[in-house]
Amino acid sequence: MLRALQEALAQEGLIARGGFRPQPEDELPSLPDGSPARYILLVGNAGSDLWKEFVSSPEYQDGKADPLDRWTERTVEGLAAGFGAVALFPFSGPPYFPFQRWAQRGEAVFPSPLGLLVHPAYGLWHAYRAALLLPEAVEIDRSEAESPCHTCAGKPCLSACPVCAFQAEGYDVGACASHISAPQGKGCLSGGCLARGACPLGERYIYEPDHLAFHMAAFARSRA
Repeated sequence: MLRALQEALAQEGLIARGGFRPQPEDELPSLPDGSPARYILLVGNAGSDLWKEFVSSPEYQDGKADPLDRWTERTVEGLAAGFGAVALFPFSGPPYFPFQRWAQRGEAVFPSPLGLLVHPAYGLWHAYRAALLLPEAVEIDRSEAESPCHTCAGKPCLSACPVCAFQAEGYDVGACASHISAPQGKGCLSGGCLARGACPLGERYIYEPDHLAFHMAAFARSRA
């Protein structure tokens, strides 16, 4: 099942992002046949393979709100149906499923100084788009690692933001949003977050320019 799932996901620019065996306290929905899920498989992207598939979709072209979420929902729910699985999404709610906690249970990712989860290979250029509740317990090797941020000299991500939006006390969302909405913030808006781009990890997974601009524009709209 895992190999078939990985192949199906790859056709959509998605990858299996790790997983774990759920416990009763996770309070997950039942499978279509009423039985409990035996495994939760996280689904997402690393780099811009997803983008190449998404831009040719009707959701990207129809001009309606939340095109990436709608594309993800249609794509992953269609895939889940073929495997007797149930699809869950981080954007469905409230209440929202704890994808950040699930991610840290499922693979070696760690909180970064920016608040994003950092991966030893992908750096900050990855995302979790869905989770699949599976009827079979598959196994994905979870490589053990320590947070790469612990040994990062100078932590350039914290000094790259032109308005110092990232500080020890947290992320100043307002300062960031005000900057990218002003003329002097056009570089961040079109080229992506400078703090995120300063991370030395995951260079080969940096999102393509249009992919970066899409997410920054979505953030700007959400703050308008």
